[in-house]
Amino acid sequence: MTAAPAAEIERVFREEYGRAVAVLIRLCGDVGVAEEAVQDAFTAAVERWPSTGLPPSPAGWIIATARNRAIDRFRREASREHRHAQAALLSVREPQAEEGPVPDDRLLLIFTCCHPALAPGAQVALTLRLLGGLTTAEIARAFLVPEPTMAQRLVRAKGKIRDAGIPYRVPSEADLPERLQAVLAVVYLIFNEGYIASSGERLVREDLCAEAIRLGRVLAQLMPDEPEVMGLLALMLLLESRRASRTSPGGELVPLPDQDRGRWDLALIAEGQGIVRRCLRRNQPGPYQIQAAIGAVHSDAPVAGATDWRQILQLYDQLLALTPSPVVALNRAVAVAEVEGPEAALGLLDGLDVEGYRLFHAIRADLLRRLGRTAEAARAYETAIARADNATERRFLERRLEGLG
Repeated sequence: MTAAPAAEIERVFREEYGRAVAVLIRLCGDVGVAEEAVQDAFTAAVERWPSTGLPPSPAGWIIATARNRAIDRFRREASREHRHAQAALLSVREPQAEEGPVPDDRLLLIFTCCHPALAPGAQVALTLRLLGGLTTAEIARAFLVPEPTMAQRLVRAKGKIRDAGIPYRVPSEADLPERLQAVLAVVYLIFNEGYIASSGERLVREDLCAEAIRLGRVLAQLMPDEPEVMGLLALMLLLESRRASRTSPGGELVPLPDQDRGRWDLALIAEGQGIVRRCLRRNQPGPYQIQAAIGAVHSDAPVAGATDWRQILQLYDQLLALTPSPVVALNRAVAVAEVEGPEAALGLLDGLDVEGYRLFHAIRADLLRRLGRTAEAARAYETAIARADNATERRFLERRLEGLG
């Protein structure tokens, strides 16, 4: 039997962790127990598979092992009759999917985890942790909060589920619309983490981008009359169309103005633009549709110099009115710099409360560089570098800093 290399075990973890946790949640009804049991199963796999090799069905092995660990825990901690009964029930259940209105197992469980009894932010964070394949640190960066803060939020969310006895069951078709906003946020953040990985060596995590787009396509088939579903799919397709040009052959980051647009994926652009046009005809604008429209304007320009920045600025004005967040205001400032100049954009950055966000400092550094304020630009680049955990992004910022010399 061939030993399993670490890379293979890591691949199984990346691909199967979320599904395994979801199955265990459905089986035992306890989020904490499910997550701990799956983690124990993967720990056992790391200890065993390097010598025994991968089993015929790695996912089945993980789920079976996790279920046994959960049974052991229930029996070990059983101080009341229902704990004994829960362990007995878990020991005979088979991990088969429940029937429901959502045809995709992973998407179904995202809808299931986005329970309305939890605050929207907690729904999204907990679902990303359990099913999206993101670590607590990655989720914290997505929410622009310190990692300990996010860890506490996740603990509180799990505690509320446990203490309130919130059932984790398949939602009915009538339940889907009220959960949709949180589900879209989960898919969007999975894609974002794939598009610019918050840590690691590579800029892009293709597995997360592909999974988010796959979920977006399933959602679009499930809810084709929801404009924001279509808007999110279009946004992801248009951003994904640039992937081949976003890094050099050596793996270095290439910013949007410098990208070879001949390498953009024309099929994805055509599909995304077609969805944007259908959204415009509906005339029910929402944040994802507006972001998709911005992506469509970028994709219309054959060269960077032909970009219609005035139209992009108008779209950012609409987006800021709908979602008045510091991150939207930061992105709008980039458009202002192209229309009105870097001085006007720099003034907009002063009042933004995003001090911990690396892109805030990177954008501010670039504006200062364009204004010839080299010493201030250098300090801003240094701050951005200190906050950049992605090696590719950090090298890009270091080259910009060196270029000031």
